[in-house]
Amino acid sequence: MNRGNVAETLKNPPVFFTLDSSRNGGTLELLGNWTLANVAALREAVETSGVSALAKLTIEGKDLDAIDTAGSLYLLKLLEKMKVSEPNIQGFSEDELSVIRLVKERLGTLHKLKNPYSGILARIGRSAVDVASTFVELLRFIGHSASEFVASLFNPRTIRMRELFVQIEQCCVNAIPIVSLVMLLIGIVIAYLFADQLKRYGGNIFIVEGVTIAIARELSPVIVAILIAGRSGSAFTAQLGAMKLNEEVEALVTLGLEPMRVLVLPRVLALVLAMPILVFVGDVVGIAGSMLIADLNLDVTGPTFLDRLRSMVSVRHFVLGFIKAPVFAVFIAVIGCRMGLNVENNARSIGLSTTATVVQSIVSVILLNAAFAVIFQQLGY
Repeated sequence: MNRGNVAETLKNPPVFFTLDSSRNGGTLELLGNWTLANVAALREAVETSGVSALAKLTIEGKDLDAIDTAGSLYLLKLLEKMKVSEPNIQGFSEDELSVIRLVKERLGTLHKLKNPYSGILARIGRSAVDVASTFVELLRFIGHSASEFVASLFNPRTIRMRELFVQIEQCCVNAIPIVSLVMLLIGIVIAYLFADQLKRYGGNIFIVEGVTIAIARELSPVIVAILIAGRSGSAFTAQLGAMKLNEEVEALVTLGLEPMRVLVLPRVLALVLAMPILVFVGDVVGIAGSMLIADLNLDVTGPTFLDRLRSMVSVRHFVLGFIKAPVFAVFIAVIGCRMGLNVENNARSIGLSTTATVVQSIVSVILLNAAFAVIFQQLGY
């Protein structure tokens, strides 16, 4: 288009409709192309039209060249401005009518935004419902995982051993350095705190029982579980979420494979096997750190520490920590896999699901640990 045609177009904008109104109603005749390319001109024509409300209206489309969803939207806006709900439509092709109906149906399904400033009771109730639905979904996922595990026991060939050992390497072997470092520092800090108090009363030797029982029963299982939740649980969500985003999970279903058995079960089994090993490593390193501080601050030598440990600390304290480990592992793995498989088809959802996995896993570990404390206390352990 040359400059003269552009100037002429700007001077004489295209006409998209004519309205012939009377007391009993009117006729709206559509002209030209009501398409996406003419959105700006359509918007201006609708906004500047000096139309008034009509009781009855006939829409004539015989001179209409083309109409798409954008044009249909502005047609509906024009009708809304004229306060016409059920016009008489004629002269349109079946394809044009279907486009208009589609846009009208979609506009009818839109809901107004909820008031973001709802009352405190409404927000508490909504949060309670969300927590309850999340808990129910988690139980359902655990049940599904358990049923797949039982089915795999009767048919061990269905267990993907290569994937299982890869996950064990990722969850267990590669996690040993960070678990050792954290538990070493925890053991040192706890021993320092105990030493400061015990020196005042001359009970230096009691640091052995205090630190060892605390690490074996509570600190090592909980700290290791929190580390694994932030490391492996989030990794499960990110891995499965990326597969869901790339439609790899749907491809597995198309091939006749069960995602629960192929993707979830190896990760759950790997974490269940890895957690007791990591807790044991945490016990050893944490006690070693406390033994170092006992030797430096309380004059409790290494051999004396180990002899007191062997004679005064029962093995059941270590066993109770090992009992907690696989339970924590099941919840962390299941939460991570469930959040990964529930990822929506956008990158933002992966980040939100990964964050939710870490939060839910840590909260679950703390709640389970509290439940174990009550149960062990009632049982006399």
